[in-house]
Amino acid sequence: MNTLARLLGNCSLNAARSQLKKSTLQPASTIQMRGKCKFVIKPKPGAGQQFRRIVHFPKEYTVKPLETTHLAGRDPVTGRVVAKGIGGGIKHKYHWVKWDRDGPEEGPPQEELVLELIDDGCRTAKIALVGVGDELKYILATENMKEGDVLKTSRFIPRIPVRPNEGDAYPLGALPVSTRIHNLEKNPGYPFHMIHAAGTFGTIIRKFDDKVVVQLPSKREFAFDRKCMATVGRVSNITHNKEHVGSAQNMRAMGNRPRSGLWKRKEGKHGRKIRRLPPMALVKPPPKPKEEVIQLTWNV
Repeated sequence: MNTLARLLGNCSLNAARSQLKKSTLQPASTIQMRGKCKFVIKPKPGAGQQFRRIVHFPKEYTVKPLETTHLAGRDPVTGRVVAKGIGGGIKHKYHWVKWDRDGPEEGPPQEELVLELIDDGCRTAKIALVGVGDELKYILATENMKEGDVLKTSRFIPRIPVRPNEGDAYPLGALPVSTRIHNLEKNPGYPFHMIHAAGTFGTIIRKFDDKVVVQLPSKREFAFDRKCMATVGRVSNITHNKEHVGSAQNMRAMGNRPRSGLWKRKEGKHGRKIRRLPPMALVKPPPKPKEEVIQLTWNV
């Protein structure tokens, strides 16, 4: 048996040498590489790329429901499963929410009329169809918003804080302390980055210099610029985290695949530890654009 194994080993070595000699004469593309599996670099979920759906956005903003491509946890290029917790689910059309509320910097605030409240299957909160002049747009609905409400939007910061109603949009410097807010700008002039989920809200804690301290839903405190816009009130659908799924089939209809159920990091002796929250953090301004190099000489 040992002699047979040695003979087979010599044969494989001689075959490899002859293959190498041939490769020196022939291009590398003619060599056939055989194997049981192919090594493919799969993207990692949670790196800013979505594997639930692809939304086909047009060039200009529209309130028409947008078409989507259902991915169900697979990579759109290779088709391999990347996010194992995503799969199945009902296909929904996407409603394009406009993530900015722009108003006048002086004079009376701009008025917006709520035309309709809609349940959007692609997000947890409800959305509202709002009319401003001859423009229609979608915004996130607040807890007590109703059809026919008139919302106010302004960028003016008065000396005395305003008395806002639910759904109004003002800078942080114009709102009184202990106001509940959502749809918060991270930096002035940028789209609303923070506090979008159903039932969430931030609270204005205090003010100092030209900064306003806001406590986010995670209980962390950040100091934002007083010119950052925010919408007053709590996001709609506040009972979202208390809804009873009822069955495994409903969970699959929501687009969630079953988990293994073997070992859970956040339960038992491996559960979360109670630690002190980090101190208040200042929100850094956005990076400045690179200066364009102007060449004043002509290289011949």
